[in-house]
This record gives sequence, C-alpha cells and structure tokens, in this order.
Amino acid sequence: MKAKNFEEQFDAGLDLTASLDLSKAKRGLQTQKRVNIDFPTWMVDSLDREASKLGVTRQSVIKVWLAERLESGASKPPLQSKRTGATRS
Repeated sequence: MKAKNFEEQFDAGLDLTASLDLSKAKRGLQTQKRVNIDFPTWMVDSLDREASKLGVTRQSVIKVWLAERLESGASKPPLQSKRTGATRS
C-alpha cells in the first residue's frame, strides 16, 4: 500500500492492522536490561505471597511497585533521616 493511501485510510479512521507487519513492531523506550539484585529471604517470601494473591509473577510485582515508586517520587525531594538530616540514597 502506498503511503498516501495508508494516510488517507488512517485519517478516515479505518482499521489498518491487516496492512501492518506486527511481527517486527517494537515499543519505544521499552528495551529490557537485565539486572541482578539480592533480597533478604523474608522479602522474597513477602513478594511471593503478594504475587500469589495477585496471580502474577514475583518479577511483575517488583516491576510494578518500582515503576509506581519512581513515578510518584520523581517530583519529590529526597528522603532525609530525621536523626542526622542526611539524605538517603
């Protein structure tokens, strides 16, 4: 299909899914990078219980919770210790 025809059909609100090769589609800013992290046993157990309650994997719980925390904390100042006034990282 020519680009002009594609644009006209898109502008008309037609479903163009059949015209696309979705096997090569990629989500921008969604590339994966593997990281390793060690958690205490009690934390892994708690994550597993939460994942079981939600019917998802431990990894999904971690990803969602981290994403929520990063989004909510993006505009907040860093946490400070009440005793020393030092910034936690």
